[in-house]
Amino acid sequence: MTQASSPAHLGHPLPRRGLERLDLLLLSLEALDLNGGEAMVWMSGQLGFSELFPNRVELWKRRCHNPLRRACRRGPISANETDALIRILCQMADRLYPMLRTLLSSSEAPELLAQRWQLFQDRLAELIRERMNPRRSGVQLLLDPAMGAAERRQMVRSLSLAAGEGGFERLRASLLDAAA
Repeated sequence: MTQASSPAHLGHPLPRRGLERLDLLLLSLEALDLNGGEAMVWMSGQLGFSELFPNRVELWKRRCHNPLRRACRRGPISANETDALIRILCQMADRLYPMLRTLLSSSEAPELLAQRWQLFQDRLAELIRERMNPRRSGVQLLLDPAMGAAERRQMVRSLSLAAGEGGFERLRASLLDAAA
């Protein structure tokens, strides 16, 4: 049994909405870390997932099960693969936690906080335009400056909750909840 699986998770693949959210959270990490794609491949190796994701292409193939993508892959993605992606996300969130905390901080100067959010939102919008299907309403919502703000803030909150002890369990439970 791999590190990414445990008896409680076997046979419980993520629902469609969970796969969408997982990919969007990974995209948010890429918006925060300019070398996020390479960092995910490196983290995959560090966590022992080199067989699942030996390179960036294999990692991308698993992420493309998100129906919001321009090129969406059909077919099942195993619970082991999604668990591995969640573990990679949690480790990356842990590494980027100081940046996440700064974005969510209420003690920062409002001008500085607005500047940081703008940088994150601009980078995320660029990645979304590049990789997602602009005809999908979910994508249009994320790109809308006013309407998508709450969703972008929620993604940063989810990333901060994925960091640290118990982050994997918290994030996996929220992704399994189809209503989330």
